[in-house]
Amino acid sequence: MGNELLELGIGKLGYGNMRLPKKDGKIDYDTIHQMIDTFLKSGNSYFDTAYIYENSENVLNEALVKCYPRDRYKITTKLALINANKPDEMKMQTEESLKRLGLDWVDFYLLHGLTTPTIEKADAFKAWDYLAGLKEQGIVKHIGFSFHGTPEELDTLLTQHPEIEYVQLQINYLDWDDPTVQSGRLYETVRKHNKPFTIMEPNKGGWLASTASDVGKLLKSANPDVSVASWAFRFVLGLEGLFVCLSGMGNVQEVEDNIHTFKNYKPLSEEEHGLLKQAVDIIRATPNIPCTGCGYCAPNCPKKIVIPGFMNLYNNYLKHKNLDTIKHIHNMCTMGDNGRPADCVQCGACEKHCPQHLEIRKVMSEVARIVGEG
Repeated sequence: MGNELLELGIGKLGYGNMRLPKKDGKIDYDTIHQMIDTFLKSGNSYFDTAYIYENSENVLNEALVKCYPRDRYKITTKLALINANKPDEMKMQTEESLKRLGLDWVDFYLLHGLTTPTIEKADAFKAWDYLAGLKEQGIVKHIGFSFHGTPEELDTLLTQHPEIEYVQLQINYLDWDDPTVQSGRLYETVRKHNKPFTIMEPNKGGWLASTASDVGKLLKSANPDVSVASWAFRFVLGLEGLFVCLSGMGNVQEVEDNIHTFKNYKPLSEEEHGLLKQAVDIIRATPNIPCTGCGYCAPNCPKKIVIPGFMNLYNNYLKHKNLDTIKHIHNMCTMGDNGRPADCVQCGACEKHCPQHLEIRKVMSEVARIVGEG
């Protein structure tokens, strides 16, 4: 069933709409309009959003749905079981997503970010039957789920739910052999079930795209004519069964660069694979917390701590030891009624929903010490 998706011809590059470009603290619609126009003119048409992505569905309504014919684009949005406390709230979320998007139906609908707690909730709420019902009604055309659990859990889900048409996985060259994320084994599992898949975080939230990092310098030295980001895309583009690879692009130049990479894709050579192995070694030898800034942790914090911001602060400290920079980030993250790292009650609610399985509580304690919070 799901392999029919590979014949839709919508283009391998997907437009990730989680991290929105801003100007002077406000959503930069001028840039977004240019990005979407450039993206669509290239022949790509897949847009990814979610109920819990702040302003994302509304932005797609304004910049895409209201501006282009319905047959020019495909929209994926997601049902956030993490935010649902009872089964009836699934329908509420679906209706709200459609309202925000200004649509009567969506092309693709996913259960969002399944891990052990949300898998249990999906079963308890009969979310699988709910998805199938939406498809029968024509409210959604295709169903699936995005996934951050173990290969064993993925194998069980795909065995129990053959009606699922595709899966969204976190795959990149850094996580391929990572013992926690296990991208390589997740890929093997989805192929075992002959399901197509989409890829999220191919550049690890931008970590694998930086020209200023040691890895960026290594890859630029090897080939100064291509972007650092293009190496990560080339690592995944040859994977069998790939439906769409998402990219959270922030400006027109990134859209154009990605279009060029995908259009002129060439498999990595043996030498280039060797360079990426060096890159992995460099990254793993550099102290850092591999937070992608996805924000799944923050809604669960009882003290309203802006956790992704403080993870970024901590990584800045580890890399640069620049107290002026981290104090600026600290001030931005504690505006209004947002909590401070010292306010953390060590409840662990954030860690249960972290796709990267990070020790967030430990980091909050360390940040509080570094910035001198009482």
